Amino acid sequence: MKKWISSCFGIVMFFSMLSQSVMAEEKQVELSNESKSAILIERDTGTVLYEKNMHEKYSPASMTKIMTMLLIMEAIDEGKFSFKDKVATSEYAASMGGSQIFLEPGEEMKVEELLLAVAIGSANDASVALAEKVAGSEENFVNLMNKKVRELGLKNTKFHNTTGLPTKDHYSTAHDMAIMAKELLKYEEITDFTKMYESYLREDTDKKFWLVNTNKLVKFYPGVDGLKTGFTREAMYCLTATAKKDGMRVIAVVFGAPTSKSRNAQITKMLDYAFANYASHSVYKKGQALGKVKISKGNMKEVKAVTGEPVSVLTKKGEQITNLTKDIKLNKHLKAPIHKGDEVGTLTITQNGKTLTHTKLVAEKNVKKATWWELYKRTFGMFTKSN
Repeated sequence: MKKWISSCFGIVMFFSMLSQSVMAEEKQVELSNESKSAILIERDTGTVLYEKNMHEKYSPASMTKIMTMLLIMEAIDEGKFSFKDKVATSEYAASMGGSQIFLEPGEEMKVEELLLAVAIGSANDASVALAEKVAGSEENFVNLMNKKVRELGLKNTKFHNTTGLPTKDHYSTAHDMAIMAKELLKYEEITDFTKMYESYLREDTDKKFWLVNTNKLVKFYPGVDGLKTGFTREAMYCLTATAKKDGMRVIAVVFGAPTSKSRNAQITKMLDYAFANYASHSVYKKGQALGKVKISKGNMKEVKAVTGEPVSVLTKKGEQITNLTKDIKLNKHLKAPIHKGDEVGTLTITQNGKTLTHTKLVAEKNVKKATWWELYKRTFGMFTKSN
């Protein structure tokens, strides 16, 4: 009987210790207890390392400007305009309230200056001025924002403006915001703007304007180089942050923290957790050619299929990468026109049958439709060669 009681006591003690161990582990990874929702992902693979209510809809406040900046960077990449092009301020853009650089109607600034104002100072007037540059009006630009939301497969985001100023039915989630940030970071130049702690506009005038980054972590956390804060009374303190260390880039998002100090502390915890526990192993850099696809009726017969973003494999720290299999599939029967960045294939990396990463391969450049004269010469050339 004593032996039986002793055995039972031992079993109870074992499960008690096990329970405490599990609880301790759960407590260890509770990284965002003072926010409404949060997420932590590795950028290249999109792997979720931590989440809390990641699909709950909340107001994103000025984190909205992540999508605004994404569409601006896309337009620049597509050659619609350059960083050096000038933008004239409309009366509507100049009328924006909240955070602003006090643009005046008719005032001209370069795209790079306005983008700096958005990235550092969260300037609403600069956001609208750039939106009008891209789409002609803020309304048209918002349509593009929501179109991009659908293209990215985001189910719980809807935008009504470019700024994040409070309005009905303007919402997003921690998950969706992280995916938008992941997409924005394909354009590596964006961190040249978002990493700056301070800068100046109108330096050669008597209206010199000092910009100070609303994301204080770019100064106080090594490796943080973006992306965007947000605050309204409804949304409370929000932040989508990114940091890079030892070749690994991560994205951390917090919605609805009670104070800016709490917001920064929670983001810091998530970043610390990621860098302490995980490692990223680069496989391909962005823009690396992995094959060529044939294009029919184009001014070029083929175009390179390149990686549209960095491709990496994620492991726990200390784990080795072995037995990787790379499967490249190129699309067939493609017809011109093909635009730079259009999907033309896929790359899948597996390890022992398990998919580690799956990414698009994209066209390296534009392929226009061939003119009738180009097609004639091509056909005539083939005919003469066969004879």
